[in-house]
Amino acid sequence: MELILKESIRINKDENTNNDGAVVSVDTTVQEKNITYPTDDKLYKKIIKKCWIIADKEGIDLRQSYTQIVKKLSVQQRFKHTKYGAKAARKASRKIKTIAGRLVRDIARKLPLDRLGAHLPDLKLFQKVLSQKREDSDKVYSLHEPDVKCYSKGKEHKKYEFGSKVSILLDQQTGIIKGAINFTQTLHDSKTLPEVLEQYERLNEQQAIEVYVDRGYRGIKQYKDTKIFVPAPNKNITKKQRRSHSKRSAIEPTIGHLKQDFRLCRNFLKGIAGDNINVILSAAAWNFRRRIILWLTEAIRRWLLTYNLIAGISRGFYTLAVKVTF
Repeated sequence: MELILKESIRINKDENTNNDGAVVSVDTTVQEKNITYPTDDKLYKKIIKKCWIIADKEGIDLRQSYTQIVKKLSVQQRFKHTKYGAKAARKASRKIKTIAGRLVRDIARKLPLDRLGAHLPDLKLFQKVLSQKREDSDKVYSLHEPDVKCYSKGKEHKKYEFGSKVSILLDQQTGIIKGAINFTQTLHDSKTLPEVLEQYERLNEQQAIEVYVDRGYRGIKQYKDTKIFVPAPNKNITKKQRRSHSKRSAIEPTIGHLKQDFRLCRNFLKGIAGDNINVILSAAAWNFRRRIILWLTEAIRRWLLTYNLIAGISRGFYTLAVKVTF
């Protein structure tokens, strides 16, 4: 995937610019995974359904299936926001959690030893979901995507986002994305910069001189020979730095286009490898589209020049013919 991104960077090199690409902007965002908004009730019910599937597949005779009971409890949970149904809904939620634990233990006891290894990862995941508490840090938010993390970026309309953190590196002069990397940990933005800059050196075969970031990167000022500039009240700031800080904001609409036009908004690919593939191919698609737009612009400009030239010659011959006639 990085070879594809490197090729998209290579074909976008403009020979008319003197910029060596060493002044860049960096920002982070969240690429959300294709999961529903996680709640404990949803996870417990999914555990119950998966236990039913395992029991049916392996021919296990459960002590009790709780099929009708789960249906009745689900009806009671619908009224958890009403005045008279909240207490019964909380009781139903506790009962569903208890039923999920009973089914997991029943299947773990009755599975044959030769089939226990095939279902052991799922059973451990179920136990982790049932034992996790609200204050835990490494929580499971999805059964089919257990590596999903919860991020709070301070957005008013979307308080929590569930997926992985993405860092984008943009060339300030050309607007080419020269770095895109995915993080599955809940790292502070300043802790992501070393890996981002190493990828930049790997893809562009040069070292960044100046990196402009937002205030979320407070805490880091230099990495190797690269200077990191974080906006702060400073009366002695130079005009070049002020202009570069202004150019840094151009990365925000770029991230918006990556999300809306290049499928970074919701990732449908499986696992951590899918997260890495999705972000790199989104960045490469941005660069390829930029190259196509520049090529079409140049082709249209040449066509217009040729058309104007032919039209000018035709008007000249017409004028000459009119003069000769009269």
